[in-house]
Amino acid sequence: MNREELERLLEKYYNGESSEEEELILRKFFRNEDIPEAYREEKEIFNYYSQMEEIPEPEHGFERRIIAAIDNEDIYLNSRRKRRLVISFSSIAAGLLILAGSYFFFIHRAEPRDTFTDPDIAYAETKKILYDISYRMNQALQALEPVSKIHTVTERSIDVMNQTAKKIEKNIQTLDNVREVLENARLDD
Repeated sequence: MNREELERLLEKYYNGESSEEEELILRKFFRNEDIPEAYREEKEIFNYYSQMEEIPEPEHGFERRIIAAIDNEDIYLNSRRKRRLVISFSSIAAGLLILAGSYFFFIHRAEPRDTFTDPDIAYAETKKILYDISYRMNQALQALEPVSKIHTVTERSIDVMNQTAKKIEKNIQTLDNVREVLENARLDD
């Protein structure tokens, strides 16, 4: 087989346009040992197909599984797209709500105004509120009085313990002095 005919047959084979007779010619040609170096890869391909007597048929339901997998992938991609859209629209809506809220907060903010036109009434009302606050604070302080008594008792107890500790320390020092004198007297004897 000449090179031009071989190239033509291979091109038809790779394009899927070859007949069974042309494929048989190619298989027979590539079974030979003396193949040009440029066609070594094609020889390996055709030797593989020659060794495979029969290509096994796919098992029952193979096409259905492939189509189901493709459909599942489409569903997954569609759900991801929908999720992205929902997140995008939610973000935009949240931003718009913040802007609208800020607008109404700053534009329609009420300025402080006087509630009383007569200063004497305003002074009397302020005085009443301050007396009420004072009364409530005094009640809170009275409720805390037992706590202050506990604090006072604790301080007195600590003072008594410190005085006792000082007396014990003074007595121990006296005993140490007596022991020292006795030891010195014993050494002198």
